[in-house]
Amino acid sequence: MRYRKGQLNDLVRLKQLAMLSWNRYEKELSPSNWKKLSVSLTNDNTYLTLLEDSDSMICETDDEKIIGMAFIVPSGNPTEIFDETWSYIRFVTVHPEFAGQGIGRKLTEHCIEIAKHNNEKSIALHTSVMMKEAIHLYESLGFKVLLEIEPRLGKQYWLYILHL
Repeated sequence: MRYRKGQLNDLVRLKQLAMLSWNRYEKELSPSNWKKLSVSLTNDNTYLTLLEDSDSMICETDDEKIIGMAFIVPSGNPTEIFDETWSYIRFVTVHPEFAGQGIGRKLTEHCIEIAKHNNEKSIALHTSVMMKEAIHLYESLGFKVLLEIEPRLGKQYWLYILHL
């Protein structure tokens, strides 16, 4: 396995990875909420924006199969969830066949290192009750719950922060 920066020509494979990985949540969501999520996961603009506005980290096999991704968005890009003074992590995703091999941890650690290199003061992220492995990972890396945010996709979500 190797880690590298994502590129625009990765777009199709990033969407495929997202659907393979996030498909496991379909049964936990209502049909309408699953449709909302799957539309976002397959929308070219979701990834084009992230590839253009953030630092991306891709994990791929020796035969160039993308099996992991994560994005660190720099401060100055606020959303309804994230403050303009925070950098934030999006879409930490690992192919189900490669789960449990530390790829999500390595991707998140790469994001933290990029944020430190860019002199960011804080990194935020959000995650939900249905993502128990992610919660454990983020907390083990020092992220702390800042607050519970409005439910998304009908599920409980929290905003986490790591001060650098």
